[in-house]
Amino acid sequence: MTEAVLETKDIKKYFPVIKGILFSKTTGWVKAVDGVDLYIGTGETLGLVGESGCGKTTIAKLLLMLEKLTDGSIIFRGRDLKEFTREDVRQYRKSVQAVFQNPLSSLDPRMKVGSIISEPLIVDRTLDRKGVKDRVTTVLEAVGLDPRSAKAYPQEFSGGQKQRIAIARALASDPQLIILDEPISSQDVSIRAQLMNLLKDLQDSMGVSFLFIAHDLATVRYLSDRINVMYLGKIVECTNREDLYTNPLHPYTKALLSASLPHDPDSRREGDVLSGEVPSPLNPPTGCRFHTRCSQAMPECSQTDPVFKEVQPGHSVACLLYQ
Repeated sequence: MTEAVLETKDIKKYFPVIKGILFSKTTGWVKAVDGVDLYIGTGETLGLVGESGCGKTTIAKLLLMLEKLTDGSIIFRGRDLKEFTREDVRQYRKSVQAVFQNPLSSLDPRMKVGSIISEPLIVDRTLDRKGVKDRVTTVLEAVGLDPRSAKAYPQEFSGGQKQRIAIARALASDPQLIILDEPISSQDVSIRAQLMNLLKDLQDSMGVSFLFIAHDLATVRYLSDRINVMYLGKIVECTNREDLYTNPLHPYTKALLSASLPHDPDSRREGDVLSGEVPSPLNPPTGCRFHTRCSQAMPECSQTDPVFKEVQPGHSVACLLYQ
């Protein structure tokens, strides 16, 4: 693997459940993220997949410093964020940007595109007026938009074009890592393909790293170098994209792949059937959190929490079947 641009060590985020108004008290904790290790190499794309509510977006918020860690460490270029000075935090926010699912809600309709893209540059104050204008032109051209788009408002563009604007804004500060939280799931199929190719081209030309968060396994396979599978606040499997799709180990991963659409509509995909609902993170099952939905569950799965470890070269899994 390449040198890490960002990694996490046993990060946790617990949200308190508070009851009462005048005499409020904490009655429990929602364990949204419960001990997650991630490694994002320089110039690579790490995929993060799982069902809704498993904690993917909470991880994104932790990395963007929109939420505070309950425990664990986030390490950027070899330094723990806990040791950062105010200036270090400012530089970190420049270096780690985000593109979210719905560009309509992330782009201010009252601001022109040029102002939206240039806002972080103006706040940074490292470029003069001409430098800011040139940078806006550069990133608009990089995402396939006419520089004259800078004078228009977001609502004048199609959905795919709005997402290109959001990507341009993320690129404006020349980041080292961009967190892509379901960035193409709201687009139709043809626009998705265009945006995926755009992201790959940008990575090749700029060397930026991506954390790609999605539930669409086909998209994750196309864009990612390595993939982490997440279930109920924990990572249950991690390997490179080809191994994950040709040799999945965890029953949850197998079930996700079985439920996804095959490339050939006439082919039949064998695998476990994913049934039931995801348990509440407020009261997760004891032992392996997936055992309540697992077709291969053994008696000990309800008591023993499996250790996440490497069981094949470059392939790690948290499952008692391999321990």
